Amino acid sequence: MLEVKEIERSIIKKYRKTIWTKFIKALNEYELIKENDKVMVCISGGKDSFLLAKCIQELQRHGKIHFEAHYVSMDPGYNEYNRELIIKNAQNLNIPLEIFKTDIYDVVHTLNSKSSCYLCARMRRGHLYNKAQELGCNKIALGHHFNDVIETTLLSMFYSSEIKTMMPKLHSDNFPGLELIRPLYFVKEEDIIAWKKSNNLEFLNCACRFTENCSIDNSTSKRKEIKELIKTLKKTNPDIEYNIYKALDNVNLNCVLGTKKDGEYHSFLEKY
Repeated sequence: MLEVKEIERSIIKKYRKTIWTKFIKALNEYELIKENDKVMVCISGGKDSFLLAKCIQELQRHGKIHFEAHYVSMDPGYNEYNRELIIKNAQNLNIPLEIFKTDIYDVVHTLNSKSSCYLCARMRRGHLYNKAQELGCNKIALGHHFNDVIETTLLSMFYSSEIKTMMPKLHSDNFPGLELIRPLYFVKEEDIIAWKKSNNLEFLNCACRFTENCSIDNSTSKRKEIKELIKTLKKTNPDIEYNIYKALDNVNLNCVLGTKKDGEYHSFLEKY
């Protein structure tokens, strides 16, 4: 890998248009980080969360907003190699990372549930919110990118029979005063991969204990299916991803059969 200063410079210079500008756009457009915020930046060990951490660091150095950032990685039960790789990358990238241990993998394994990914995700989210409160943070930053947003939207439509997307920010229902934000909301995965490769960086692909033996859960296979579908559609419509995103920002309520808010359904017939 290159020296950390070169890696940091690449975000601002070489990938200014594809990464830095889009990072700043999401912050400004959705008001993700404000003056005196205390942000807990979550690092899973993958390329997305490590890039997020570096962008947050650069924002602190060069931005006009004063805020605090705490860089945290939750260990749900990683094997030794995966844990050491996270620690090594944090050191090489000059990220002051705090790792806290949980027994999530052991608990999920004991339950032996078919919904292991769902249970794991719920438990991880709970531990992260608790950690944020412990640190006195009011925001939790996650590394989801533009492709995650588009894929989640189509997954909801095709397999959950509803139109909803991954929001750029949302309030916690169970932890008052805590807000989840996604600063890489406009950054495309292909550009994150390009940044990683150009800097000779190696990150975790998937550290899940339950997929170490190549067993793929249903949600993972469905997301892969959606990725392939989008890839095919882009051959004839290069703007397909942007159009899907923009459709969610341009919903014509005069032409939908029904809407749901806070769990309450309303049919178009109510105001027909």
